[in-house]
Amino acid sequence: MYGLKVEKFKEENDRQYLVLANHQTGFDQFFPSFAFRQHLYYVASEDIFSMGWISKVIQWIANPIPIKKQVTDIRAVMNCMKVAKEGGSIAMFPEGNRTFSGETGAMNPAIGGLAKKLGLPIAFLKIEGGYGVQPRWSDVRRKGKMKVYVSCVLEPEEYKGWSNNELYDRICKELYQNEANSEGAFYHKKSAEYIERVLYVCPHCGITHFESSGDTFRCTSCGRSAKYLPSKEISGEFSFRYLLDWYQYQQDYINALDTLALTAEPVIRDTCSLYKVNLYEGKECLAQDTQLALYGDRIEMTGSVTKTFPFDKIDTITILGKNKLDIYHEDLVY
Repeated sequence: MYGLKVEKFKEENDRQYLVLANHQTGFDQFFPSFAFRQHLYYVASEDIFSMGWISKVIQWIANPIPIKKQVTDIRAVMNCMKVAKEGGSIAMFPEGNRTFSGETGAMNPAIGGLAKKLGLPIAFLKIEGGYGVQPRWSDVRRKGKMKVYVSCVLEPEEYKGWSNNELYDRICKELYQNEANSEGAFYHKKSAEYIERVLYVCPHCGITHFESSGDTFRCTSCGRSAKYLPSKEISGEFSFRYLLDWYQYQQDYINALDTLALTAEPVIRDTCSLYKVNLYEGKECLAQDTQLALYGDRIEMTGSVTKTFPFDKIDTITILGKNKLDIYHEDLVY
């Protein structure tokens, strides 16, 4: 289904490993197990442990190690050390998120310290072509080719004398992948649909909404449009050649905003469903079709349930899947 070619890790030799991989598709969690013979204990977002009976099935099959995204999770570290002490191998995606742009995303610097504590051989697993086959923002899988292989192994003797930051830098270097280019061809007649999940700033209009259909997308404010090509290039009335260029432009645009001047009127509005997450149990729907408004200092939700999330009261926000936000607010998760 994914045009996937897996190179078996022939040098495995029944040793323990910390397997670190870059993150591109919704099925990446299966790929390391195709390359390794032994069982791997995956470190997984706590969100998958809050889906009722589905979570119980996942735990029975794979027994993953839960971790809170974007925060320091001491319990996850202790569980990893326990698995390593008992002879198990551990698999992680240090980005914690699939790439939206085609470029390997930021990694939590804590991975350097964790790897040092575990003291295992580190096997770097590279996933190539996944962004072309299944971009995070898309609902369709394109026809193309992927490759999965162990690029190198870093032995404990090699990094024993390194600082946590030095090991972190090496991990970032080994897992870096930039697929925002014209390498390969990836075909689907709906190649541009849902690109508005990643595009939110028009270079002509500022923050806005986009619409997509087939292989074409347009800005709803100025009407300019473009096509998303099988080569992953953008062709049309915008100056960006690749989505990564646009993605970086958006980051610079947002970082340059004076957010304190954007507190009177919403920067943008949307409609969503609001849930309270009962960690390791399930999700409780608080409201469907909630009106969401983003301001420079808060998120407001109105409708059958009214709720305000001031930024200075939010511990962290993390993106899950394609368009789901987890908001950690006052010891609760929404």
